[in-house]
Parts: sequence; C-alpha cells; structure tokens
Amino acid sequence: MRHHLAFALALLSTVLLASCGGGASPSSSSRAPGGSAGASGLEGRTFFSTAIDGRVLVTGSRIRLSFINGEVGAIAGCNSMGGPYRLDAGRILAPQLATTDMGCAQALMTQDQWVADLLNGAAFALDGNSLTLARNGVRVTFLDREVADPDRPLLGTRWVVVSVISGDAASSLPIGAVAALTFSAGRVDVETGCNSGSGTATTTDRSITFAAIGLTKRGCPPEVMRLEQAVSAVLSGAATYAIEADSLTLMAGRRGLTLRAAA
Repeated sequence: MRHHLAFALALLSTVLLASCGGGASPSSSSRAPGGSAGASGLEGRTFFSTAIDGRVLVTGSRIRLSFINGEVGAIAGCNSMGGPYRLDAGRILAPQLATTDMGCAQALMTQDQWVADLLNGAAFALDGNSLTLARNGVRVTFLDREVADPDRPLLGTRWVVVSVISGDAASSLPIGAVAALTFSAGRVDVETGCNSGSGTATTTDRSITFAAIGLTKRGCPPEVMRLEQAVSAVLSGAATYAIEADSLTLMAGRRGLTLRAAA
C-alpha cells in the first residue's frame, strides 16, 4: 500500500503550524501572492463539498479544500494536491498544483483531474460558511468544515491509531492490531496493539506532556511489538497535537501518530 509520504506530511506540517499559531481566522490579513485571498474570507479555512451539479462524485468520496498561507490544498478521494492560489476578477487561479502519485481506481483518478481543473479558473462565491465554485458546467457547493464536521474533543474521545509517522514516512498498522488513546483530566489510557496501561497526561490547547506511562508486559508478534515501541516513543515527554474534525495528529519531534475518533 502506498502512502502520501513527504507531500502529505508537508501539508500536515502546515496545518500543525497554523494550529500552533492559533490558526488564521476568516478576517485574517493573510493574502495569497498576487491577489486578495485574505480579504476574500477564504484564508485559514477548510471546506467540505455538500452538493454538485454537472458531475457525479464517486460513491463514498467528497472534496476537501483548505486555504492556508496563500496555498490551496485539495483532496478529492485519491491524491493530495496543493499550490499557490490567487483571486482575480471573481475567479480562483491555481495553475501550479503539486500532487502525490498514489494509484487509485480510475474513477477517483479522473475525479482528481477535474477537481484540479476546477481550481484553475472557477468562479467563486463565498456567503458566510457556504462556498461555491463553478466552471465549465460544473458547480460545487462547499460548507465550512467547522460547521460540516466539528472538531471532536480531546478528552473523553477514544482515539484509534490509523498510521505511524517516522520522519517523512507514514506506515499503516499490522493487520488486526488495534492501538488507541483515551484522554481524561490529567490522565491517558493506552492501548498499544499488544499491551495496555495508563499514565499522566498534562494537556494545553496545543501540547500534551506524558509521564509515568505504565504498561502490562504481554509478549506479541514482532510487528505488533514494533507498533508498541512506536506508540510508546511518542508518549514520552512533550508532544504537540492538532485536531481537525475526527482526526488527531500527535507529533513528538519527527515521530508521530495519526488517530481517528472511534464511532
């Protein structure tokens, strides 16, 4: 299985930096190069598609757009794409989108292409939390992510690990292994995929400091023990975190975890 690797992690770093800086609000003075993106109300916001005319989205997919520090990022069901954007005469222009090269079903690859085309020349209209992009007979309506899919709370949510980050690489979990974290006031309960336990977790709006994590001592297959070691390495000392909708990213230096809120 191929992963988004360096490009996706670079986009993730941008999101984390924005989070650690308090994020950009719709009234931010940030501006895209050559345009007035900040003044448009797009800058610092993420949108999810809610309706479409002129195309049919692949079943189970949706379009996600982010506008951060003068760059637009998009995920339409397969690859991540992103690059500088500007606004000119009511249109969005992003002619130089870089993209990951993960292979997907042809329908998703085609969807990536027409979304990229939409982002270079679409007429845009922003009305509060609703964004509309229209070009060449395709019209997509988006809703601000914070309205469409609010952030889950750090405390009281069971966060299930979906991938392990090491430097510029992200790897999936061994088949059948389940690792998870559940935070409460001053405490974290840990499932490593093999052993379980708990420890101290002191949280702020942007960071978590872990201490005294105690685990059971059961032995597991080597690949599961490697997962346990990766989880334990992140839960040692200080880490930064960012929550977007049902996704939690936890980073301790160049090591990290991506987690998803359990249903």
